[in-house]
Amino acid sequence: MSCHDHDEPGDGDIVASPPKIAVPDEVAEAVRTILRWAGDDPSREGLLDTPKRVARAWKEYCQGYGEDPAHHLSRIFEEVGGYDEIVLLKDIPFQSHCEHHMAPIIGKASIAYLPQDHVVGISKLARVLHAYARRLQVQERLTAEVADCIWNHLHPRGVAVVIEASHACMTARGVRTPGVGMVTSRMMGVFREDERSRKEVLALMGY
Repeated sequence: MSCHDHDEPGDGDIVASPPKIAVPDEVAEAVRTILRWAGDDPSREGLLDTPKRVARAWKEYCQGYGEDPAHHLSRIFEEVGGYDEIVLLKDIPFQSHCEHHMAPIIGKASIAYLPQDHVVGISKLARVLHAYARRLQVQERLTAEVADCIWNHLHPRGVAVVIEASHACMTARGVRTPGVGMVTSRMMGVFREDERSRKEVLALMGY
């Protein structure tokens, strides 16, 4: 279905760099306060531009707040040649930040749905994921939000979302246990009600 996705710039297109975001003084000062509290000197050469860089980075990390994930599912395609089996986008990489420590969550997601009578361009599934991931999150909610969005706006016969991620709030601080992955899933429709369908989609995802 990738031929349905025509909203991305081509290899030969020139993509203009976005203008730099103006950083309010109070935001930059807040970052300087954290730097001082952490034990460093925000007035030293290497940190002079850090407050604005950090502010702009967080604006980018959290750009999902200004985005409606459902918008990506608004364009559907009904000419699918009678296809009525599972549509799966597997191992989509994503990055988010946990709402408890604002530490990185880095992982991958597999998103599947069983169409009713139409499909959506496959890149849109990844866009829904990223729109929710680019907010402060907990993995359980992220999993549910992605599944619910697809269920409510595509009206498929089933939705399955599995997310596997590593949380820096656990691997880089606190218990400091690297190499640990957390897996969450949400099954809806036939994938929840029918064991054979659930096993099939999980096998296709590699679980």
